[in-house]
Formats: sequence, structure tokens, C-alpha cells
Amino acid sequence: MTTAVTVPALPESVADATLVNWNKKPGDSVREGENLVDLETDKVVLEMPAPVSGVLKEITAQDGATVTGGDIIAYIEEGAVADAPAAAAPAAEKAAAAAASADDKALSPAARKIAAEAGVAAGEVAGSGRGGRVTKNDVKQYLAGGNRRLEERVPMTRLRKRIAERLLDAQHNAAMLTTFNEVNMRAVMALRKKYQDAFVAKNGVKLGFMSFFVKAAVEALKKYPAVNAAIDGDDIIYHNYCDIGIAVSSPRGLVVPILRNAEQLGFADIENGILDYAGKAKDGSLAIEDMTGGTFTITNGGTFGSMMSTPIINPPQSGILGMHNIVERPIAENGQVVIAPMMYIALSYDHRIIDGREAVGFLVEIKQLIEDPARLILNL
Repeated sequence: MTTAVTVPALPESVADATLVNWNKKPGDSVREGENLVDLETDKVVLEMPAPVSGVLKEITAQDGATVTGGDIIAYIEEGAVADAPAAAAPAAEKAAAAAASADDKALSPAARKIAAEAGVAAGEVAGSGRGGRVTKNDVKQYLAGGNRRLEERVPMTRLRKRIAERLLDAQHNAAMLTTFNEVNMRAVMALRKKYQDAFVAKNGVKLGFMSFFVKAAVEALKKYPAVNAAIDGDDIIYHNYCDIGIAVSSPRGLVVPILRNAEQLGFADIENGILDYAGKAKDGSLAIEDMTGGTFTITNGGTFGSMMSTPIINPPQSGILGMHNIVERPIAENGQVVIAPMMYIALSYDHRIIDGREAVGFLVEIKQLIEDPARLILNL
């Protein structure tokens, strides 16, 4: 019995997807639930599991194809998986022979002779000839090593293209401005050091800086609701909830999963949520729902050593908070010069609905809450 492999229904916010990284080829055995191919959308990469066990009979949509929900991309001949290797072997041999033949044709006759004598495979040498053809000089330079100028052209992933589009949209369509301040991190660092072991023992997760900033941002957003608002045409949409986006680096680019109703979360809830999202971003298991929505975003360039930056708004949001590296430097304190662990913080905001007074006030509120974290705990 032959079973069609179809693209699952995509969320309303996603029009189509791109097939990337087929993990199987025709003739390979597959098991039910085994990932056949990755589906890349504008927001996330999804896995396409095999609906049944058997042998992959045919692939009807190759890598790079754009597909929508319900499209047939392959056929599986149902049967015992143990029988698949024998059927797969001839296909694998043909594919290898075809690849070798294609590689062989990519070399000029002189280059082929030198490469064969040196035991070099065609695929190892970058071709500078017409259409990427490998010349005699290419092989000689490869064998000589060094002094080679290599270039590699690869297409942008859908996620990277979407990131680029959104960042450009933010710069073109918002009256974006950034204001800065600095925060003395001594009190938060002392609090973390004193209660870290007890916090881990009770909650199974470390107490990080991000939870303090999320809590501080929630309080500041309550005080300055315009920073938590969005523009929709000629209207301003105010939110009575705080869905905080946390910018997370992943192998495929920057993603922003959302901490829903952050105003209702405790420190442990926030840290567990961030840890869960970081793990999903690393292994590519973030769902579209994890990154949909959001009323405000926090990004931490300090994890990479950034001292100061101007973060770009994540549309349709109107504000984004940037955290940075903690550096010990001299400051004036009670008329004395002391060394303190300082962090620069930045708020990029849409000046169309957020005035300078509100933006500065918001950042000052963050500063005061971080420098006196007892206010966060006592809700003062």
C-alpha cells in the first residue's frame, strides 16, 4: 500500500513553507514518526515525521520547494522496515555513481589527470572556471595549499530573510529613537549570590539577571503603558497584559519566544520559561505559537560581550529594552569614587506614540528597581 506524505495545516499567520534538508532519499527505509524533512517558515523550522513505516518510494517536492498545507511531497510504500536496506542499496549505488560522474565532468581533462594522480576528489576543489569548472591551476593551488581566495555563495534561509525584512520595516516605518542609562548591578549580584543555592534547591533552576529585568520591565510597563502599546492604522492598541519577548540566539538566527502574562509570573517561572525556550531554540523545536504575539521585547547583548547598542524594535511593538555587559568601573557614590559593576541599558522606542519623557521615565524606573531589587519582591 502506498501512502502519501502531505504537508500539515499551517497556522493562519503562515502562508507557506520551504522544504529544507531531506533526511531520506528514494529507496531508504523509514519508520513511523521519523523526521523526513524540515519545513522552514518565516518564524520557525518544523519537522515532518513519516506517517507510516516502510520505504520512501518517491519524493515529489525537492529541497527548496515552496509548499502549503495539504501539498503532497512524497510517497511511502508501507512494509517491514527490515526489508528496506536491500531495496535501498541499488538506489544508493546509482546515486553515488551519478554524483561521481557529475564531479568528474566538473574537471577539465588536465585537472582530472592531476587530481587522479594526487588522489584528490573533484568535490574538494573549488572551481574558478566557467560554470564552476575546476581547472588545472585550481587543482595545483589546492595541492600547494595557502594563498587561495575562496568564496561561498549560499541562499538566505527563510528565517534570515524574514529577520532582515522585519528589521528594515522597523527602521522605515517607525520613528525610532534610543535613550540610554546605566545601572549599578551590585545589589542584584549580592542578592543572587546570597540566595542562589536555596533558589536552585527549591526551583531546580538558577536565578539569573534576566528575571530581574523582566520583573522590572513589567512594573515599568504598568507605569508607562504607551511603551506596551502598538499602532494599528490610526489607532493605538493598549494592552492590560505583558507578553514579554525574550530574544534568543539559535543556530538559524535570532528568535523571540514569548513569556505570556509575565505580570503573573514569579522569578522561578520566568527562569524556567527562559531555560525551556533556550533549549528549544538550540535544538530547533520552537513552535510558531511560541513566537507569535508579544507586547514588548528584551534583548541581552551582554551575553556576547556587547557594551552598548541600539536595539531595533520588533514590529508591531513600540519598545525594546537592551541589556549589555557588566563592567567594573569607577563611579561617584556619596561624594567618593568607588568601583562598581555597571551595565548600560538602552530603550529603543517608537516616537510616534511614546514621548521622550515617557521613554526616559521608563528607563529610570528600570534603573531604580534593579538598583533596589527589594522593591520588586515587596511590589513597591
